[in-house]
Amino acid sequence: MNWSKLLNIALRALLTNKTRSVLTMLGVIIGVWAVIMLMAIGQGLQNYVTDQFEQFGANNIFIAPGELFGEEGGGFQSDEQMAANLLANTLEYEDINAIRKMRQYVKAVTAFSVNSAEVSYKKNTEKSSIVGVNHDYATITSTKPIKGKFFDKAMEEKKEAVVFLGYQITKDLFGDVDPVGKKILIKNRDYTVIGVGEKVGGGFGGPSFDQYVFIPITNWFELFDSKLVIRVMAAIKSEELTDGAIKEIEKYFLKRLKADEFSVFKQEDILKIIDQILGALTAGLGGIAAISLVVGGIGIMNIMLVSVTERTREIGLRKAIGATPKVILIQFLIESVVLSILGGLIGVLIAEMMTYFVKRFIPAEVTWSAVVLAFGVSAAVGIIFGVYPARKASQLSPIEALRYE
Repeated sequence: MNWSKLLNIALRALLTNKTRSVLTMLGVIIGVWAVIMLMAIGQGLQNYVTDQFEQFGANNIFIAPGELFGEEGGGFQSDEQMAANLLANTLEYEDINAIRKMRQYVKAVTAFSVNSAEVSYKKNTEKSSIVGVNHDYATITSTKPIKGKFFDKAMEEKKEAVVFLGYQITKDLFGDVDPVGKKILIKNRDYTVIGVGEKVGGGFGGPSFDQYVFIPITNWFELFDSKLVIRVMAAIKSEELTDGAIKEIEKYFLKRLKADEFSVFKQEDILKIIDQILGALTAGLGGIAAISLVVGGIGIMNIMLVSVTERTREIGLRKAIGATPKVILIQFLIESVVLSILGGLIGVLIAEMMTYFVKRFIPAEVTWSAVVLAFGVSAAVGIIFGVYPARKASQLSPIEALRYE
């Protein structure tokens, strides 16, 4: 059996009907493109969210009102339950001082409160998230100023009207003007800009960290006339002390709250849930896209059946001069697989190019596993859906085939 000769025959047959071959590959191209693109978006989102949490550091723990996770760790609570947790307002600012006193575990601690308001500089006005935090926030989150500085303990205690701006809100309000020392207006109050953060991104599906306006939480309470604390973040001295710190903090909160009125968790806990959810999403998107590959495979089978019918006399002639059923079967299988592999290759290239542009707007990352999976499935589609037409061709009687008009 001469494989190169069979491949040459298959390629000549496909090139004889270029338009038909291209249209047949179209289903596979779309299927491979869809599989890779959707898996790239899912994987990119998964990596993106993980990176955003990892910027807080492995030694950090979080305290939130209510139960963050569902029963038996089965994902997050529903949106309605989370909203109810926030309205319950079980966290208090005094908790910060209590946690700060756990010096054997805690290196730094901050409250985190947020509300939206318009921020103005001269004629420029932007809607932004006004975030109230303690001075330790910069240490806990490794916030790095590119201009000026983050507010310190003294500014926090004096409730000074100072702001530390995110990278993008600075660009939106000031353009190329140096903002440090300038005054902005928030709810008809003047605030002095003392620093600007580096570009960090974040907040996919919500406000970006670069759009945040940070003010001392003591000032935030007065600005919004609220004592709401959305969450508390604490930096632990070492990763080995994290579990002990969680037990100590839980012990403190259980003195005044029920177990379902607060959650204490480390970064690892939330990343596990996020990985589960986004992993399932990525697999689901890939599975949905794979359906189009099956449709493409059915298209290949139909076209190959038409090809077998059209080439009945050719098959009969080849059998008459000595071609075995096995050779005929392999020839048609090669044609089917070549169509699938070429379609898969084109689909991969299109997905790579589109991902390059999509990455500017949403997280997307093409992985080798997605490429290999899509390419492997496309080859398998060619074999599976090419078997029936190839078997039909190989089983044709030479005499009947030569009589075919």
